[in-house]
Amino acid sequence: MRALIVFLLSAGVCLSQNATKDIPYTKSAHKRQVLDVYSPRGAKNLPVVFWIHGGGWVTGDKSQVELKPKIFNERGYVFVSTNYRLRPDVEMEDLIGDVAKAMGWVYKNIRGHGGDPNRMFVMGHSAGAQLAALLCSDHSYIKAEGVPEGVLKGCVPVDGDTYDLPAIIASAELRLQLHQLPPRKFGHREKFGNDPKKHINFSAVTHIKEGKQIPPFLILYVRSHPYNSVQAQRLHNVLREAKVASTLGGFRNTDHNRLNDELGLPNDPATKALDKFLTPLK
Repeated sequence: MRALIVFLLSAGVCLSQNATKDIPYTKSAHKRQVLDVYSPRGAKNLPVVFWIHGGGWVTGDKSQVELKPKIFNERGYVFVSTNYRLRPDVEMEDLIGDVAKAMGWVYKNIRGHGGDPNRMFVMGHSAGAQLAALLCSDHSYIKAEGVPEGVLKGCVPVDGDTYDLPAIIASAELRLQLHQLPPRKFGHREKFGNDPKKHINFSAVTHIKEGKQIPPFLILYVRSHPYNSVQAQRLHNVLREAKVASTLGGFRNTDHNRLNDELGLPNDPATKALDKFLTPLK
C-alpha cells in the first residue's frame, strides 16, 4: 500500500481530492464543450482557478494539466480545466465564446463543488494565455454568460504570443519575407481570419482601459523566446499605462512547454512567482 501511495503522489494524483470530469457546460453540448472540476475533499467557499489549455487553437485538451489540480487543491483552491471547440472547425468568435460559456457554468454552479463564484483566477498557457488575457480585458464575452467582471480576481497568462495580434502577424510575416521563406500554411492570420478589424478586436491590449474592472495580471514568459518576450512586455506596458496592476515574470533555463509543465514543482521559480502573486489576492 505504501508503494502505491508513493506512486500516486509522484504521478500528481491527490489522495484527498474529488474530481468530476466531462461536465457539459452547454445544454446541447458538443463533445468538446465539457470541463473538469477538481476540489479538495470537504471544500467550502474556496477561490477558483479556471484553467485554459493551449495548443495553438487547433489542438490540446483539458486533461493536460500536469501537477496543477493537486498543487492548487493543496493550496486551498478549486481547480477547473475546460475544453473548447477548435479551429478550423469553428470561427474564432465561437471558440472564445465556448471558454466564456465554461466560465458562466463555473459562476453558476461551482458552489456545488466547494468553490466561491465571486473569486475566480483565470489562467492559460500559450493559446490559452491569449484567451485568458482577452476574457479578462474584453468583458463582453463573459457578460453575455452572466458573469460580472468583478468576480475576476487575477489573470495569469503563461507564455502567450498573441496579446497584440496585429503586431505578431506583421512581425512573423515580415521575418519570413526578409529571409525569402514561404508563408506558413496555418499561421496566425489563417487561424484568426484575414479581417484586420478582427485582429484588433481579438487582442487583449485593445480592450485595456483605465477605470475598467480589469484584474491584476501576472505575465509569465520564457526570456529566450523573442516573440513571447516582446508580447509579454507589450501587454505589461499597456496594463501599467491603464493603471492596472501587472507583474512580469520572465524565466531563463526553461522553454515554452517546461514553463507550463513544471508549475507546482518544488523550487520552481515560476511557481514561486505565482504563489507570491496569488496569496495576497486569495
